[in-house]
Amino acid sequence: IAILHSRLLGSKRVSEWHRINSGEAQIVIGARSAIFAPVKKLGLVVVDEEHETSYKQEDVPRYNAREVAVRRAALSNAVVILGSATPSLESFYAAKKGRFTLVELSERIDSRLLPAVDIVDMREEMTRSRKIPIFSQKLREWIDKDIAEKKQVILFLNRRGFSTFINCRKCGYVIKCKRCSVSLTYHFDKKKLVCHHCNFNMEPPEICPECNSSYLKYWGLGTEKVESEAHRLFPGAAIARMDTDATHMRGAHEGILSKFKNGDIDILIGTQMIAKGLDFPKVTLVGVVSADTALNLPDFRSAERTFNLLTQVAGRAGRSDLGGRVIIQSYAPQHYSIQAAKNHDYNTFYDKEISLRRELYLPPFCHMVSITLRGRKEEKVFKASDSLKAILEKANRSKKIDILGPAPSPISRMKGMYRWNIFLRSENAENIISILKEALAKNKRSGIIVTVDVDPS
Repeated sequence: IAILHSRLLGSKRVSEWHRINSGEAQIVIGARSAIFAPVKKLGLVVVDEEHETSYKQEDVPRYNAREVAVRRAALSNAVVILGSATPSLESFYAAKKGRFTLVELSERIDSRLLPAVDIVDMREEMTRSRKIPIFSQKLREWIDKDIAEKKQVILFLNRRGFSTFINCRKCGYVIKCKRCSVSLTYHFDKKKLVCHHCNFNMEPPEICPECNSSYLKYWGLGTEKVESEAHRLFPGAAIARMDTDATHMRGAHEGILSKFKNGDIDILIGTQMIAKGLDFPKVTLVGVVSADTALNLPDFRSAERTFNLLTQVAGRAGRSDLGGRVIIQSYAPQHYSIQAAKNHDYNTFYDKEISLRRELYLPPFCHMVSITLRGRKEEKVFKASDSLKAILEKANRSKKIDILGPAPSPISRMKGMYRWNIFLRSENAENIISILKEALAKNKRSGIIVTVDVDPS
């Protein structure tokens, strides 16, 4: 067996490559780029958790390892298995249409029951306690019970840091990154405000930079704050946090999981890195601190990502005869993605989501291409976007392509660069690519970087 991933030392990676190329290694296990391993007689490709957005590479070349796997298997006359408890809508739609063969596992290993899922309406909790609580009464009671019985708990929140932003209660000023159009996140352990996009950081001010008042308040919620509150509410419990801040040192990831496996940690708090792949028999309770973090993002896949994350994290509970329970805290408990996750019901979620996608003409009913224009001067970027749209409309002679935009990106400025988007969609990706080549050849402007992403994740 050979292993390929980006954290390998260069010498080890070369050694593994030669073992695969010579045929000594007959099985290759790896991350996204392992799909390009020089296997001579390829018979089987398994893409585990095929719905994962991390299979799409954001840098050039922008490939999706899942699509490459399907194509490579076809070229090698091999079988490809796309495995997931929550398949991507594109893959499940292809299976429904007969392009893929659908194989279903209708029950868990050893016929274990799926964990019971309770949804807590945090609006009612807020009314009762007259403040914004981190832990609902129900979640606190279940954590106390499980800790007393020497069982383990996972608490999930897909947002790191301590507070998501600082604002002035007198003038409303929010402290933002100097290079990106986002608020800075406060990290308690570093005592710094940090931008999660460009890593700009600064000391938190004691007075408002805008009006010089001292009415600065820390708002929002991250894994650090959940950890701090857990220490306060459960003083006898051994608590650990697992996110990119806590695991940036080599070996930290393995160290935390090893302690959790050995029972040295009672409560594990983390982001999506703890949502899948973990199998610990003593975990009987999973608490989702906030199910809404991805729900209202400006992304047509936000409901799908919410459903996937909730279903995957719920699967960490009840992996033994001890059984399990999941408590989901939400301010939008009636949303169809949360209700479907509560019932472990992929088909109901799929039926609702696919009908919305059909109505709005979104993937899998079309192909989309995202064009991002970046530059230091906003006016110049806007003019370049406007000009490119005019050229695209002229090249779109068949009118088979929808041209949307230009519009500012959801994060309109990142790392000092202003960003504008144009979206193209059509039933056929080749239609889009043909007019793109023509348009981009005519639209060359100095100081403007143009990025093209086919079927963005």
